[in-house]
Amino acid sequence: MSTLLIEQILNGLQYGAMLFLLASGLTLIFGIMGVINLTHGSFYMVGAFCAAYAATATGSFAAAVLAALAGAGLYGLVMELVVIRRLYARDHLDQVLATFGMILFTNELVSVVFGRTPPFMDIPSFLTGTVALLPGLAYPVVRLAFILVGALVAIGLWLLITRTRIGMLIRAGADDRAMVDALGVDIRRLFSLVFALGAVLCGLAGVMTAPLLAVEIGMGERILITTFVVIVVGGVGSVRGAAVGALIVGMIDSLGRAYIPITLYELLPPEIASTLAAGLVSASIYVAMAAILLVRPRGLLPARG
Repeated sequence: MSTLLIEQILNGLQYGAMLFLLASGLTLIFGIMGVINLTHGSFYMVGAFCAAYAATATGSFAAAVLAALAGAGLYGLVMELVVIRRLYARDHLDQVLATFGMILFTNELVSVVFGRTPPFMDIPSFLTGTVALLPGLAYPVVRLAFILVGALVAIGLWLLITRTRIGMLIRAGADDRAMVDALGVDIRRLFSLVFALGAVLCGLAGVMTAPLLAVEIGMGERILITTFVVIVVGGVGSVRGAAVGALIVGMIDSLGRAYIPITLYELLPPEIASTLAAGLVSASIYVAMAAILLVRPRGLLPARG
């Protein structure tokens, strides 16, 4: 196995871990609350901005993590109480229009609070450097750390949903919210908890991304489309499906960026290959999604019921 292939597999795992943090929260919100929340990517942006500014102000990565989780979580909770709660009984078109409006509002709010100048967040000192995994393959420590974080969060979510009382209520609420409410459970509080949890996961994704990518206004909209692809591939409402979908999309994106140009340059003239490669790399995850839906219209691991 070549070092390029191993490196791209690891890149796919790292990207998949970040996508899982976004997709798991979004699929919980839709699967349990039935809300199409286009603002989900905005929580990711809020987390990234909070992390970058906290790191700049304090020089502490721990402070950046806490700021990202608290900022995204609190903003998500306020949004659920003020806006989303009014949309539960509305149809999906109303939800799409309202949450799209909140995207525009959030972008302007972040601009007012943090300014238009994108902040820069350095990689923390304990995550700098590389690890020699194989001869000729030195991989960044920060990317390995984020792969580990994604795996730990996946395990934590699985334990939360399958092994705790809150998880039992979440699963019951997804199956029959009226019955859960009739049994004396405060379904509104449960919905608020789930929505805040989804926002916190977005904040964690934001702090993972901030040292590696540019932190800027509108960064949430770009990743939101890919997050929806993950959910459709994995199965709407399924956290297991979100994990599988995130890995598949992460691998396709990473391997496609490495091998599609190489293959095309071997088969076609350079001027044609360069143009075609860019288009095929961008379209690869959508082609894969279409192929999967032809075989599994509800996704690979859809929620039961």
